Amino acid sequence: MTIPTDVANTIIDPKAYADGRRIDEAFSWLRREAPLDVAEVEGFYPFWVVTRQADILEVERQNELFHNGDRPTTLTNIEGEKKVREMMGGSPHLVRSLVQMDNPDHHAYRRLTQAWFMPQNLRQLEARIREIARSFVDRMAAHGGRCDFARDVAFLYPLHVVMEVLGVPEIDEPRMLKLTQELFGSADPELNRTGEAIADIDQGIAAIQETVMDFMTYFNAMTEDRRRQPRNDLASVIANGQVDGQPLGHLEAMSYYIIAATAGHDTTSNTTAGALWALAERPEVFRALKDDLSQIPGLIEESIRWVTPVKHFMRSATADAELGGRKIAKGDWLFLSYPSGNRDEAVYADPFEFDIARSPNKHVAFGYGAHICLGQHLARMEMRILWEELLPRLESVELDGTPANMTANFVCGPKTVPVRFKMH
Repeated sequence: MTIPTDVANTIIDPKAYADGRRIDEAFSWLRREAPLDVAEVEGFYPFWVVTRQADILEVERQNELFHNGDRPTTLTNIEGEKKVREMMGGSPHLVRSLVQMDNPDHHAYRRLTQAWFMPQNLRQLEARIREIARSFVDRMAAHGGRCDFARDVAFLYPLHVVMEVLGVPEIDEPRMLKLTQELFGSADPELNRTGEAIADIDQGIAAIQETVMDFMTYFNAMTEDRRRQPRNDLASVIANGQVDGQPLGHLEAMSYYIIAATAGHDTTSNTTAGALWALAERPEVFRALKDDLSQIPGLIEESIRWVTPVKHFMRSATADAELGGRKIAKGDWLFLSYPSGNRDEAVYADPFEFDIARSPNKHVAFGYGAHICLGQHLARMEMRILWEELLPRLESVELDGTPANMTANFVCGPKTVPVRFKMH
């Protein structure tokens, strides 16, 4: 049995993710009726849709059996994949970051920066991150009771933290934000490079490629600078890093910067914006949090589950396998749906409720296994510090207009969250 065409079309439609309700309904139907089945969508190679959390964990646990790099790591149509392979000398990837790597490369490249992102090292940054958070809370207060929390706070605060860690000067932060939104919002006319709806595959790939080239030009100059004068920043680690006694390849080094500069802040921004949106709609939850700030960790985990900024990754089977009672053939492509795993009725009571007291809250928003998000501890720390600074000063908050999500099916979250608030 294959997944009904209308459902298959919905789960890859960027507009359905912007809608939210449509995507939830599609995945709820799949978990109930076809939790592991094949989607056949016109213009795409067939792919398995993995919707249950247990099956997602099973795939993520076995990274030798289910590879990241052999086929595109994000859902790409046949024509798009062909064009990228022609452009990249046979590789299906425009960039080659940790996300597109399998072992032994994945392990070796991850080890380069892993120490930077461990909790004991991040503690040294806590005082500086708190200063940054405070400045953004002050900036919000200066708006005088109304702002777009997504654009005025949530997008900019994690961006500033990550750029400081990376070593990008503050003057270049708007450029980094714009390029990140172009990359992840390529299907969104308000965010992509063209400023209009993308008409065809050629235009879409060309726009993404131009954005990637802009990133590479920027980080190439940074690499040269850090090789001449290393500093205590992540850019210096990448610029001077070695794998197997050799400097990083050009594509790998540029890709390392790009993933640090984009995924490093965008997912945290999405989660932070989504959390305040949820609180603005739920005054009773907001009051409970205000009364007991020890619930902040619960707020953070629930908002990560609630927003699930990374919507999917693809894997391909390196051998025949069995998953969830189904036979997967060598070479088969699998679509791991993280939002579906994070709404799985088998794991969560009331998965469609925003519940900051949810315990345990073992979501899959950061992935699992060898490819679990490298920046997860930094993301949690940034959010914790922001809420510790903002909640004591925020007396009330409510929506001031209609929030909206990005139009994207890979990485996305709120793009506008207009709020009215009182602060002291």
